[in-house]
Amino acid sequence: MTRYIIYFAIAVGTVSCGKKFLEVVPQGSLVATTTRDYDKLMNDPAFYFSYGGGGLAEAQLMGDEVDAEADLFKTNGVTRPLYFTWSDTVYQHITQLPTMLRGELGQRYELNKIINEVMSSTEGATAQKSALRGEALATRAWSNFQLASYYCKPYNAGTAARDPGFPIITTADVNIAAFARGTVQQTYDSIIRDFSDAIPTLPLRQPSQTRMSKPAAEGLLGKVYLFMGRPQDALPLLNDALSVVTSTGAATLYDYNQTFGPGGSFLPINGFSGPQSPGQDFNNTKEAVLSKVFGSGSYSGNITGNNGLVLTANTAALYGPNDFRLLFYTSNKPNGSPNTAGRLRKYGVQYSRWGLQLPELYLLSAECKARLGDLTGAKTDVESLRLKRMPAADATVPPAIANDQTALIRFIIDERTREFAGEGYRWNDMRRLSLDPLYSGITFTHTMFDYSGAGTGTVYTLRAPDRLVLRLPPYIVDTDPGFVQNP
Repeated sequence: MTRYIIYFAIAVGTVSCGKKFLEVVPQGSLVATTTRDYDKLMNDPAFYFSYGGGGLAEAQLMGDEVDAEADLFKTNGVTRPLYFTWSDTVYQHITQLPTMLRGELGQRYELNKIINEVMSSTEGATAQKSALRGEALATRAWSNFQLASYYCKPYNAGTAARDPGFPIITTADVNIAAFARGTVQQTYDSIIRDFSDAIPTLPLRQPSQTRMSKPAAEGLLGKVYLFMGRPQDALPLLNDALSVVTSTGAATLYDYNQTFGPGGSFLPINGFSGPQSPGQDFNNTKEAVLSKVFGSGSYSGNITGNNGLVLTANTAALYGPNDFRLLFYTSNKPNGSPNTAGRLRKYGVQYSRWGLQLPELYLLSAECKARLGDLTGAKTDVESLRLKRMPAADATVPPAIANDQTALIRFIIDERTREFAGEGYRWNDMRRLSLDPLYSGITFTHTMFDYSGAGTGTVYTLRAPDRLVLRLPPYIVDTDPGFVQNP
């Protein structure tokens, strides 16, 4: 199979060895020439599956919806507790590079090759070439949004034109002399431009949900706009994405009333591994608008994973007693013994989805509608999800909340936590809520409990706003003079 085999080269010496910020080298590769060659490149598993880190793996440790048990919080390396405690410096050695950063930049060479060359490929129709280019553009846009979510300040319209951004890499050239960070505004302008250029060229449905479709790109651009504080721009995209996905059946919601009911597909619940859910099967794409998966479970080999993570008391209190999502948690330790303090850890989820899931599409739409004053539409959207997660009698949004705009927005954001707790989504919500007037004065804390009993623990408070942004690893800053470090 014709394809490029690429890797992100890490400097193993001092700065004087001359390594650059981006040094991706094709080794033993054949040059892609036909449209089919480029189509095969878009099937690279690196675009949709990461077992040993990547995806939202680092974010999984930084969300404030979880605490940790010290005796179960396996380090798997020195960086894990540094992420959890929001330390100023996570990577200190010149050879260290975050898995997410390595993965995203490693894919950039391949994406740029497709974007810049596929229209000149042979043997393919123009529409097919345009669709492949659109896939690569939208994938690059989503990758840049992930990088911005770690290494740029949360988008603030008042300061984005001067806040440091992330380099916009659009060429497949490993010999660029230097990279400039640019600004957050330039980074987001690039993300929006790539998505906008891609959307008209993409098919309504792909043969596989691992490939970017039009509704996937629309939904992701809608998410970007919402997280920029632009719900009015997000909603039309989210409406169109939801309409296409639900009408074509490209993705459908599991009904937990059935899957956890008598003879349900999530049963039996194993006392050690949990429900037989999609979280146990990285190939499951039933709820995926765009399937991207990372290994997230305990003892999965992931450098992060949910080893030792437990729900905070506030997060656990968000669930009603009849919410079937509680069945993805246990108060037992991995060895089957009880956590005497009753704290809940997630199990039955070895693989988490971080592309675009239908549940999130409903919640993004609901939040936009609530922020724009369409409380009835917002209620309908959030209840469309809740009806599939609990008995109908419990799924209705209480009238006192449904008729109050601020209360409904908060309820929808809490629903995001109920749906995605412990899977990395909360990190980006923390970043944007830190600028939201509705959450003025919000603080973020973690507790590392001394042992899995009722004992005390050490409380860590995120130092905002600086630690809502990760510092760049030394490899990047030291090998490219003028590359501005984050505070």
